[in-house]
Amino acid sequence: MPEFLYNNKLYYNPVEFAMDRIGGTWKMPILWRLKDRIMRYGELKRSIPHITDKMLTTQLRQLEAEGFITRKVYAVVPPKVEYAITEKGRTAVPVIETIRNYGLALMKAEGITKGEFPQV
Repeated sequence: MPEFLYNNKLYYNPVEFAMDRIGGTWKMPILWRLKDRIMRYGELKRSIPHITDKMLTTQLRQLEAEGFITRKVYAVVPPKVEYAITEKGRTAVPVIETIRNYGLALMKAEGITKGEFPQV
């Protein structure tokens, strides 16, 4: 496939393009958690070990900008914000599940068995 330009960024293949959308350390875990239910910011933060507030906020903004999640703000005090996966985001879930299963198989093959296998 020939290279292509999207939003002023050059991509060399569709895998690179897809991974730019959902790749990295935190986007897949966020989508994985939102696949079954709507969550508030604090719930997401507590469910993803080691993520900083800054990183979670950045990743949520990027996923929202790309149309993978929605953000609903309620006009109440204290502020209430909910995040939900979109139909576009749901299309990424089978891909994430496949990558997760592949990772688990690699871990098993390498003898990594201590503790529970982590969630995505």
